[in-house]
Amino acid sequence: MNTDAPNEWALLRAERRVLGIQTKLHRWAGEDRSRRFDDVFNLVADPDFLLVAWERVRSNTGARTAGVDGLTARQIEAAGGVLAMLDDLRGRLRSRTFRPLPVRERMIPKSEGKLRRLGIPTVIDRIVQASLKLVLEPIFEQGFRPCSYGFRPNRRAQDALAEIHHFGSRKYHWVLEGDIEACFDTIDHAALMDRVRRRIADKRVLALVKAFCKAGILTELGQQQETRTGTPQGGILSPLLANIALSVLDDYFIQAWQQTMSDHNARYRRRGKGLANWRLTRYADDWVVMVAGTRTDAETLREEIATVLAPMGLRLSETKTRVVHLREGLDFLGYHIQWRFKRGTNNRHVYTYPSKKALTSVKHRIRALTCQKAHPDLATLLLGVNSLLRGWCHYFKHGSSSGAFGYLNHYTWWRVARWIRKRHAGLSWRELRRKVFTDGYRIVADGIELFNPATVATVHDRWRGYHIPTPWSQPTSSPTA
Repeated sequence: MNTDAPNEWALLRAERRVLGIQTKLHRWAGEDRSRRFDDVFNLVADPDFLLVAWERVRSNTGARTAGVDGLTARQIEAAGGVLAMLDDLRGRLRSRTFRPLPVRERMIPKSEGKLRRLGIPTVIDRIVQASLKLVLEPIFEQGFRPCSYGFRPNRRAQDALAEIHHFGSRKYHWVLEGDIEACFDTIDHAALMDRVRRRIADKRVLALVKAFCKAGILTELGQQQETRTGTPQGGILSPLLANIALSVLDDYFIQAWQQTMSDHNARYRRRGKGLANWRLTRYADDWVVMVAGTRTDAETLREEIATVLAPMGLRLSETKTRVVHLREGLDFLGYHIQWRFKRGTNNRHVYTYPSKKALTSVKHRIRALTCQKAHPDLATLLLGVNSLLRGWCHYFKHGSSSGAFGYLNHYTWWRVARWIRKRHAGLSWRELRRKVFTDGYRIVADGIELFNPATVATVHDRWRGYHIPTPWSQPTSSPTA
């Protein structure tokens, strides 16, 4: 029995205290937008913050992966030294002898054949990063703009899609679809730290953030590399730092919106003068700008965005940044968004449904699962296929996805049926339907039935606009489009 593990009551008390302090930080940051917090390092090294940070690291799926020191969260737990480890870590933080180790490199293949670098910090470094995030996130959330949705609390990909649908249905038909090339790897450290200093004056916290940025990388070949730019993907703190860096783009567009397009009459007058209106929607480093104007207006914004991002060391991807009309449609966050005719009418509407790329990807995964040697029996196969289908349908149910779900049901049924027939090579289809299938077509094994995606009900989300609360505040009202 592990006697050195924190008990549930201690964890609950710590979580309540951390939430209360976060709420105060969030409120103070909102009451004075120019305030710089100058004594928050003690919170990073606070026992309750470290305990909550440990729990988040331990419960994350990445806890099973080790950094350069070879230790996982489970191994630390099994050794019975959690509280001792946290006490030692707190002492190193307060004495300022803590130094983050290099992250372990893992190259992940991307769909277009390229590789994405993933950096895996040690468990100790992850705990410190999680504690830093607990302190910094409530402060910076007050300054983040409503057009940003990626890696933020209570916000999700469907909110970004709902915003695109909202403005696309209001004549914002030209779209500048953008992507930042190697965003996480090219952020300029000096420019990033300048933006962090706008809200944080505590030099100890600034030094800790900079130390993580400069920790270095241990490559798959065993070579150590310096990190002169970027925040390697994989760290708990990296998404927050990326949002701080990319907030420069949000600020530029929201300021233009508030100054010249903040209400319906102002936008109407601009259109009467032949001027364009536009709106940015960003999810991490993927973004679109919806334009009520002409193609030339959208092309002009592309040059402006490149200029805005340049001081942060970022540049637009030449191949992925393009101007399209909603009649052609665009792919964003796995969905295809298109302004098209409603069936049986002459009226156009904006539709969102799974993209061909997303559908092809899930088909490849189903094909891999239904290989003859992939699973020992039908019940094990159904468990794997059902888990995949339920997760995929849960993400893509937000839109006009019924057709895709029906097609996926047909494809999956035949893949599993062929798998069964190969296992019973001597039986005809008629004999299989009688002896193996239930009611002639239902596939069931040990009480587990093949999941039918066509039974998933689709939903259409409304754009929540400015009314998305953080975990530390109530939603505020603001003019909508």
